[in-house]
Amino acid sequence: MKSTLRLIDTHLHLASEQFNEDRSAVILRAIDAGVAAMIEIGYDLASSHAAVALANAHPAVFAVVGIQPNHLHDLPGDWIDQIRRLAAHPKVVAIGEIGLDYYWMKSPPSEQDAAFRAQLALAGELGLPVVIHSRDAMAETIAVLRDAARGPGIMHSFSGDWAAAQECLELGFYLSLSGPLTFPKSVALHEVARLAPADRLLIETDSPYLSPHPHRGQRNEPSRLVYIGQKLAELRGQTLDALAPQLWQNTLHAFPRLSTALG
Repeated sequence: MKSTLRLIDTHLHLASEQFNEDRSAVILRAIDAGVAAMIEIGYDLASSHAAVALANAHPAVFAVVGIQPNHLHDLPGDWIDQIRRLAAHPKVVAIGEIGLDYYWMKSPPSEQDAAFRAQLALAGELGLPVVIHSRDAMAETIAVLRDAARGPGIMHSFSGDWAAAQECLELGFYLSLSGPLTFPKSVALHEVARLAPADRLLIETDSPYLSPHPHRGQRNEPSRLVYIGQKLAELRGQTLDALAPQLWQNTLHAFPRLSTALG
């Protein structure tokens, strides 16, 4: 039976090779589960092109294009112009995922900072929100956003504590919560979910990664967004049916082009 929910998965990677055998079926399962729209995220030039192609092929899929900090090596000289051209597509709803990653540190901090700022500037030029990737670099990410951000923006798979969340909220950013919210030991994240303003929360799967409980360790897919939504509702003393309209409106406000398409 098709769900009566209306949810939006704000961050996923359906172009991943892990979906090569059943991508269309995965999208249909998501729609049947109540995930009415999915936002495919680029992280390098190839995946950004793939995101636009996927959005072209599936009415329920939209795209975000950008270069993630772990994919800055071997970029052509015109990479920022390529992202600019891709962003002109009407189903591209943001620039991302962009930011800083000091866990993998595949590029020096100075190079990460320069690419981050260049894409923030591009988003400002185009009037698009940004989707932020930050790993082991929350303070540095917030410092760059405070200096250079052009809101609104989304903190992808937010994993910080309430103090970090407050700083992001003060900058006008939305907090997008993913599978770890459902893990029993994610105590700090549970506090964020309870305390954050209702109108600044989003949910995502980051498929095929970060599968929620009770599917932890398996390939994730967008139909499992429901588990994340249910946990968020539980933490806030609500039902998902009651919370879903708020999450829908939050996502449309965070991604204005999506609002134009979905109403």
